Order: sequence, then structure tokens, then C-alpha cells
Amino acid sequence: MPFAKHSKLAKAPAFALALSLGLALGGCGGMATNKSLYSVKQPVVERSSYTFDVRTSQSGLTIPEQQRLDSWFDAMELGYGDRVSIDDPLASDATREAVSELAGRRGILVDSGAPMTSGAVQPGYARVVLTRSTAAVPGCPDWSAKSDMNFNNATSPGYGCAINSNLAAMVANPEDLIEGQKGTGETVIMSSTKAIASYREQAPTGADGLTKNQTGGN
Repeated sequence: MPFAKHSKLAKAPAFALALSLGLALGGCGGMATNKSLYSVKQPVVERSSYTFDVRTSQSGLTIPEQQRLDSWFDAMELGYGDRVSIDDPLASDATREAVSELAGRRGILVDSGAPMTSGAVQPGYARVVLTRSTAAVPGCPDWSAKSDMNFNNATSPGYGCAINSNLAAMVANPEDLIEGQKGTGETVIMSSTKAIASYREQAPTGADGLTKNQTGGN
């Protein structure tokens, strides 16, 4: 009996050590793994296409059709970053000019090609396609890390969520996150040197007082 009692006491510390080790290893499962300074939470750009069919004629769009299209542009809040294109089976120049004029009032140019849309354009109609892009950062905020231990010296799972989410919300044209604007390769000298020219041509303030002090005048 004394031997059996001593055996149970010897197993107790070993069991406690195994239990504490298991709890410690279990807590390591939620540690961050991204060792770089690049955020895995990046903006995702999605495109949506909206269509509006207008009745066409030999002279393009009638006044009522232009009013309908103009009201649709207002309802869609057409603005910078949106793309407008025309799917016209007849490829009428008059129709394109009418749509271009309405879109141009909002600072939008009509693209040359239209994306694929569901359904066929009925005879006697043209389809105006509005393509709009939105940007968002999925998975943010990310609080998936369950442990404060960081044996990997890694960034947190939510690293970059704040900056990238703000960028996605503030960018005027989400397409710029995919491909930036292309330059013309030409430098407008008058615009680039306008601030410098204004600074040089501006009369210095306090010049008279400085001259008197240097010459000893009153």
C-alpha cells in the first residue's frame, strides 16, 4: 500500500507538466505567419455593368429618348471613373454623337468598344452600357490571431487593413489601383513653372526697409 500511494504522487507532477505544455502549444496555433512587410490585405476591384436601351432613328436619338437617357445618367450619378460605351448594331454616328453629348456634360468620354452584356439588342434600339468599378479590402478588419506570442517575428493578420481600406474608399477611379493613368510623354512647361514664375515676379516684401538698414538711412 505505501508503494502504491507513492506511485500516484510521482505521476501527478508529470501529468501537470504535460497539461501545461499542451495548453501552451495550443495557444501557438493563432500566431501570425506573414514575415514580410507586404500586407496580404490588398484592395480588390470589381466591375459592374448597367445597361439602358434607347430607341434610335436615322437622325440619332429623338428628344424624348435623350431626356430618358439624361434622366438615367442623373439617377446613376454618372461621374469620374465611370465608363460609357454604346452597343449599336447599326453603328450610327448620329446616335453616338447624341450619347457623347449627354455624357460629355458630366465630363465622360464614350469608349470605342462595349463590353458583353446579357441579352441581344432589339432592332431599332441601341444599348448604352455604363461600366462602374468599386474597390474594397475583403477580410478587414482581421482579428483572427488568438495569441500574443510572435515566435515568427511576423506582422499581424490585420496589417495594412487601415491604409488599404482608406485608399480603396478614397480613390476617385478604382481602375487606377489596377493600372495607373498613362502620361502623354510631354511636359507642359507653362503649367510646371507657373509657381516658380510667380515667386520670381513677386516683389519682395520689406525690401525698402532692408535697403535703408544696409545704407544707414533713417
